[in-house]
Amino acid sequence: MFSLFFTSQFPFQRSTVIGNDENRWTSPVAYVLDQSLDLNAKGVILKALDQFRLKSCIDFKPRDAEVYFLSIQKLDGCYSYIGRQIAHGQNLSIGSGCDTKVTVEHEFLHALGFYHEQSRYDRDDYVTIVRENILQDKEHNFNKVGSNVSTTHGTPYDYWSVMHYSKEAFTNGNGSTIITMEPKFQNVIGQTMEMSHYDVLELNRLSNCNSTISLNWYCGFSNGIMCRMDRCSQSNISWEMVTQVSGGPNSDHTTLPSGSKDYSYFMHVSTATGQEGDTAQLETQRMTPQRVCHIQCLQFYYYHSGNESDTLNIWIREFKNEQDLTGTRLIMGQITGKATYEMLIFKIFSQKAAGRSTGGFSVDDINLYETECPHLSLQIDDFQRVLNTSASESRIYSSRQYSSEGYAYRFAVILYKTYFGLFMQLLSGDNDDKLQWPCLGRQMTFQMLDQTPSIQQQMTKQKSFTTNGENNQIVYGGPLIGYRSFASLEETQDRDFIKRGIAIFTLNFQGLSGIFALKSSHTLCSALSSRVRQPLTQSGGSHPPLKHINKSSCSAQSERFTRSTGSGARTQSSDAGSRRQ
Repeated sequence: MFSLFFTSQFPFQRSTVIGNDENRWTSPVAYVLDQSLDLNAKGVILKALDQFRLKSCIDFKPRDAEVYFLSIQKLDGCYSYIGRQIAHGQNLSIGSGCDTKVTVEHEFLHALGFYHEQSRYDRDDYVTIVRENILQDKEHNFNKVGSNVSTTHGTPYDYWSVMHYSKEAFTNGNGSTIITMEPKFQNVIGQTMEMSHYDVLELNRLSNCNSTISLNWYCGFSNGIMCRMDRCSQSNISWEMVTQVSGGPNSDHTTLPSGSKDYSYFMHVSTATGQEGDTAQLETQRMTPQRVCHIQCLQFYYYHSGNESDTLNIWIREFKNEQDLTGTRLIMGQITGKATYEMLIFKIFSQKAAGRSTGGFSVDDINLYETECPHLSLQIDDFQRVLNTSASESRIYSSRQYSSEGYAYRFAVILYKTYFGLFMQLLSGDNDDKLQWPCLGRQMTFQMLDQTPSIQQQMTKQKSFTTNGENNQIVYGGPLIGYRSFASLEETQDRDFIKRGIAIFTLNFQGLSGIFALKSSHTLCSALSSRVRQPLTQSGGSHPPLKHINKSSCSAQSERFTRSTGSGARTQSSDAGSRRQ
């Protein structure tokens, strides 16, 4: 049990779903990760399951003795049955080239009962199927599913659905096979990010629940609502709910870029007045972790407009039980330095050092969730201008970082005018003589963060690989390893990948060797590290990072998609060539 506190001191119609209750799974859904799976695929699957826990009321557990369970294997391609069909192990294939988060989520949604979005019985109101452009013998993939065997749960047609085919799915080369009625969505269908908001809404309606497994709390202060937070001051200063601050910010983060006078509230504490040692506290209600593995990640956006000597410390208060009224206060992180606008992750106590200050700290869009934080974040301001004006192959590096095992590495963004790549590089470090070499079995996960305020509605772009001896990812100070074409400038215009001109990229460096040790828990917890990240270097200067703090008590390239086929009582979906690359 715990609470968060901020203290300031100076210095309706959509993706078709099975309608038969007998084919629905009950939560938690049991599964087995087969030995045939690639190591990278196993890591990606666990991350995808965490997304289900974060966004929906569906949980998963390693199988004990359940009769119905998912047998996840590396078979021929990416495919799944529709709904719960087979006892004693229902196959779900994550084959070669299927080990991406978006593909895994797609196949698991099939298993949970979802057909493809364009299979809806009302799809002709939203898309046109161009049958003359479809490959011979592939026309059946575009059949509709009747309302007598499926339901839409009153949710709208969703061009953003992870279950939607791309515009050129199964094309014979003569053009698009799907044309959206609204042209602005033509390049959206077949998106390669993750589940959409309406995917999750329908999943919860299918499961008759509206809760979440691992999101503890979100607050955007919209409509002037405090989200059951308490303010306490021991001086003349205090946290105030405001719509703008002289000297910035001029609006909240939630409603960017348009802003809203009715909804755009955030919390601000001024460091321009008061005496050194004055305090003002902002504290959440008590919250109890839901997962067996107690991981908490706190994320929020902040704006610092004061003096470099101003400091904001992040605290958590832990309680032993319901009778413990005081708890134990633990510091989780610290913000200091020059004025800046950042996104961050933990809990707060701000202190003004001696000297003049003319601004303060502002916070907004607080998410607290029981999923691992990114290990390293790199924020690039005015990203579109930097990408367009920098020489091709310009590089922006992080400072040297250390993994939880002690490997030294750095994160790099390489700019190519109209697109960019994300890379990591192993470096020589202080622990090299104590480490295992070659560095094998470590998974690198790159993300371009969707800055949508609530983490439940984010659709972040992610790619992962695992080091092995075949691609030379094993050396001291070795080559840059990653994705040369991670995303295009056009793709950054989707969602909220750029907000206030800022782009945020994250990297996880994780050993997978012990990740499958917990067999009896309802959740498998990744091996985590708990530390404050060091500042990153951007264009030659020191820049405060997007900070993440994990709190844990245990450890734990190509994309192909699906066509829908069915015969008899069992319906199966196998994916190949239906999503954009």
